[in-house]
Amino acid sequence: MVANHAVIVDPAAPGTLTIREVALPTPLPSEALVRVAAVSLNRGETRRAMDAAERWCPGWDLAGVVAQEAADGSGPRTGARVVGLLRSGAWAEFVVVPTHALAVLPDAVTFAQAATLPVAGLTPLYALARGGLLLHGRVCITGATGGVGDFAIQLAHLAGAEVIAQVRRPDQVAVVKQIGADAAVIGEEATAFTQHAPYDLVLESVGGRCLAAAMATLSKDGVCVSLGGSASHEATCDFRQFRQTGRTTLYGFMLFEELALKPASDGLAHLAGLVAAGQLRPTISVEAPWTEIGQVARQLLDRKFVGKAVLHVAAEPG
Repeated sequence: MVANHAVIVDPAAPGTLTIREVALPTPLPSEALVRVAAVSLNRGETRRAMDAAERWCPGWDLAGVVAQEAADGSGPRTGARVVGLLRSGAWAEFVVVPTHALAVLPDAVTFAQAATLPVAGLTPLYALARGGLLLHGRVCITGATGGVGDFAIQLAHLAGAEVIAQVRRPDQVAVVKQIGADAAVIGEEATAFTQHAPYDLVLESVGGRCLAAAMATLSKDGVCVSLGGSASHEATCDFRQFRQTGRTTLYGFMLFEELALKPASDGLAHLAGLVAAGQLRPTISVEAPWTEIGQVARQLLDRKFVGKAVLHVAAEPG
């Protein structure tokens, strides 16, 4: 019997995360068994792991090879290189993944690149769609130096938008402009946002003062998509400008709810194709073996790097 190991929560371990042997999962008819080669970390799952129950298995993003295709005939075949998304448990040697959450990788896309795509890529891909046609539109992206922000800047730029990136510090301006931002605002004050307002679309992930500023600087028919609250989940807003501008919208975005409307397999295939064509470039700041999970997780939560962290679970074949 093949052994399986996974990252689990252990309050006594360094960084609260460790690797232990776990049972080999049994796929349902619509699920494929995947041998994982690489995973990436997101703040949401990592933050939750710090407070989760002992032996909980975190992880959303994965890339690897199909070890056993789905019994119902759906999805990628055995031996296919794939990228996938789970609600939890992706940080393991073997996982079962519903075929609607798997996409085949082009040969030009590495496992490390693919592992960055599920949450950080699908979130802006689907959130940007809330703004409709973005050609010549003005898009503001808050929290722009994170994994989601990185992809959001590139995808909005590809769509023909004028991209304004919000950052915390002046030294981060050059970073977001290199990715594709046309301009940047520094800090969370409303006065900073007004420099380039109004915005046709805001992808807002910081919360607090950033959310209040975003809602006050929308154009007519403008949309603010709330993705999260890395600074604060509470915001004090003066709704006069939001209301008086007219036809403005605040949209609450949760990726796993959006996937009920459009499966992850569609978006992942699109993103992987953009990477293969050289039109989308994942920013990977940290690559390490998964045995360093505790250390890398702490670096992520402490904002020690921009972009994504990728952990290698198994070597790529060949």
